[in-house]
Amino acid sequence: MFDINSADSIIDFAKQLKDQSLRKACGIEIEKHGYKGKGNFGQILEKYYFGYEPNSDSEPDFLEAGLELKSSPLKTLKNGEFRSKERLVLNIINYLEVHKEDFENSSFWKKNAHLLLVFYLHEKETDLLDYIIKLVDGWKYPKEDLEIIKRDWEFINQKIKEGKAHELSEGDTFYLGACTKGSTALKSFRNQPFNKEQAKQRAYSLKGGYVNHIIANIAREETATYGKIITHPEVLDKALTIEEFVVTKFQSFYNKSANQIEQELGLDLNQKAKSYFANLTNSILGLKLDQKIEEFEKADIQVKTIRLKENNLPKEDISFPTFEYQELIDTNWEDSDFKNILESKFFFVFYQFIGERLFLRKVKFWNMSQKDILEAKDVWDKMVKTVEAGEIVKEVTHKGIRKTFFPKKSENRISHVRPHAQNTDDTYQLPVIDKLTGGIHYTKHSFWLNASYVRDEIYLK
Repeated sequence: MFDINSADSIIDFAKQLKDQSLRKACGIEIEKHGYKGKGNFGQILEKYYFGYEPNSDSEPDFLEAGLELKSSPLKTLKNGEFRSKERLVLNIINYLEVHKEDFENSSFWKKNAHLLLVFYLHEKETDLLDYIIKLVDGWKYPKEDLEIIKRDWEFINQKIKEGKAHELSEGDTFYLGACTKGSTALKSFRNQPFNKEQAKQRAYSLKGGYVNHIIANIAREETATYGKIITHPEVLDKALTIEEFVVTKFQSFYNKSANQIEQELGLDLNQKAKSYFANLTNSILGLKLDQKIEEFEKADIQVKTIRLKENNLPKEDISFPTFEYQELIDTNWEDSDFKNILESKFFFVFYQFIGERLFLRKVKFWNMSQKDILEAKDVWDKMVKTVEAGEIVKEVTHKGIRKTFFPKKSENRISHVRPHAQNTDDTYQLPVIDKLTGGIHYTKHSFWLNASYVRDEIYLK
């Protein structure tokens, strides 16, 4: 077993789980676990391997050692590397109490300062007792990460103090988010101080990008492709946020052409390359051309370079990744990829055409308001209903007719759905709704952000 007073002893005991399943590690008794629900892997792990009853205490799971146990699913990339399947959910935010705390004595910090992380490989058709545990280790936040996490916590707390808990969004912050709690979040509302309006139940969470950073450290994956914007955390003081620090890097280049910026930075880039604007952004931030921005990757920040026409309208709508039709109807809104994207923090780099030349106008960090996310949800709802009703088949089965029933740009101020495929052979299979749809493949589609919305709500504001 392990010494309950020693974090090292507990972590060493946990590491014996590596490459095992719960069934193998815990024996036949585990067959009668009786747990149901999304979090039951963790509950079974707590009871049958570590020998304590699952609970929702505000103290760490291993109180004497100051260690909090968390389990989380992995997915495998084509190159064999592991990545987080989802954010890492920590403790529930108690709106009525947290506003009285400061970071150092907060319930968040007391519970989550030292984590014991158990990552298992999630496989759809496999019994959870047979999931293979791949990575196990303790985690303490490095100094530079902790400075950003503290600022995130303080931002969340300030919003609660202002009576705006109902406006919280994961896109508000960098590494530490305030996430809703799965499908029950639509029904779970809590009172907040300083405002009579109830707010969705939320929990602190480490964003998927930050969890990937932890995974890479535990797995000792090569991280040389990453470059830091903030090499010395002390450059950030109370008067300068991370966002302001990044924006100041770009301001001296405002209203200069891409060619002028290249010259000033001593670059000779291929302007026809897809990576051209990414390389320009890296150079402005002081990174090497081939490096990923470490802080942005950890924070799941979506970087979008927008080319504006002379009338300020973006040349194109903004596309998001394609969705699989079956997965779309199998996933509820709270867990949907579309909602997760809309709740992300974005970093927009705006260039504008003057004739044939492009000029840098401004950069902006932005995240969508809760009000607009709900408006965009109408597009997702309609798309789900269209797929569930087999409406797509009407186009497929009437030869020569190209009529879709997907949400159009004219129907929603924020978003629409349209094809996002390399060619007509780039398809996903439709769900089997009836005998007409069995085995039919259909062109890949995705959700898009309307160009007019980008102009009106992001660029011009």
